Amino acid sequence: MLNHRLKKFKKNPRKALWKLSFPIMIAMLVQALYNIVDTAFVGRLGAEAIAALTFAFPIMFILISINAGLGAGTNSRISRYVGEDKIKGAENAAMHGIILSIIFASLIFFSGSFFLRYLFSVAGAEGITLTYAVDYMGIILIGVFFMFPAFVFNSIFAGQGDTKTPMKIQVSSLILNMILDPIFIYVLGYGVKGAAIATSIAFFFGFLMYIYYLKKRSLLKIDFKEFKPSAFIMKQIMKVGFPASIMMLLMSFYMFVSNRLIASFGVKYIASAGLAFRLDSISVLPIVAMSIGLMTLVGMFYGARRYDLLKDIIKYSVKKSIMIVIVVGTFLFVFPSFFLKIFTSEKELLSIGSQFVRVLVFAYPFMAVSTLIARALQGMGKGIPGLVINLTRFILVSIPLAILAITLGYNHLSVIVSLVIGSMASSIVAVIWIRKKLNRLNT
Repeated sequence: MLNHRLKKFKKNPRKALWKLSFPIMIAMLVQALYNIVDTAFVGRLGAEAIAALTFAFPIMFILISINAGLGAGTNSRISRYVGEDKIKGAENAAMHGIILSIIFASLIFFSGSFFLRYLFSVAGAEGITLTYAVDYMGIILIGVFFMFPAFVFNSIFAGQGDTKTPMKIQVSSLILNMILDPIFIYVLGYGVKGAAIATSIAFFFGFLMYIYYLKKRSLLKIDFKEFKPSAFIMKQIMKVGFPASIMMLLMSFYMFVSNRLIASFGVKYIASAGLAFRLDSISVLPIVAMSIGLMTLVGMFYGARRYDLLKDIIKYSVKKSIMIVIVVGTFLFVFPSFFLKIFTSEKELLSIGSQFVRVLVFAYPFMAVSTLIARALQGMGKGIPGLVINLTRFILVSIPLAILAITLGYNHLSVIVSLVIGSMASSIVAVIWIRKKLNRLNT
């Protein structure tokens, strides 16, 4: 069956790209909604409760970063084995991914249990807000034993070319979370704890669904009796996974620095920037989804040594992604306040936020190029290029330029202009890197 699926992908790679990408986009939107749903229900409990979730978000982002890296490494190794027609190798790689997820979950749980209160205190949480934050993340830390393996299960399906099953599971988990949130928060009176309990139960529900579908629908069979420890597979997963995790953490660091710089202009400006970046995170979902679908296809074609298909699908995906972001960016540039009204109705925030959005959209084409190429290289088992590309964008160019601009007295938009320039630089690095890699494949 896997051979049949691979043949279909080889026959029409472009159709396969869309078939893989659309369910991923829906699943990613669902992931984004998890925090939105919790915030929406907790928001009625008061400012301290909202502040607690705000303090908890950076730690949640770290968890997601680790999972994203582990998932990328597992996906890349599995898809390459599938392309090489080494099904036993793919199954063994899947089991290595699962074991790694349990190890990381254990490390996070025990370290978090000891240092949680200290971390929140250092971040500035105090009083009832500190209590709420510790209560919330303390329960979420229990849920990591279901959350971490679920991310790897997701990658096991994606690595074999099935993105519909993970989408169904994540949508089902979100619906359950939406149902349980008001019950645990209000009806049972657990407050902020209730949101964490509902989310952890949703993680557990998704975990059980993945196990069920792994037995019923997965073309890769997970049987730990057949598990063979392999330092090579472990290294291959981490070779892609570790840089991928650092990539996401770089984004978090950039957001921290840019927020500090924009905050110097006042509360209205930092609030407006937050709304603009939130809109941005939703707007680029199609590109991020396409990049993950591309990683699976590139891994399969690379493993099968079909470099002709590999080159074609990379070029096609980059062209289509640029077209998509130009269309999206045009709408956002012309009607920024219309979309920002999703988050606020305050005129001053809409005005300042519109300024941010109208500059930010110029980064989209360059971001599309660098994102797609970084994922393509991950599909080939190369994790470092993506890290260097994002290091260039955020750390080497955007942050120094933004600090210099603010020091010289330029206005709040200079921070976003610096990001656009950083995105241009990273796309140049990405294009140079992929051309060299493809030229090597020719030889």
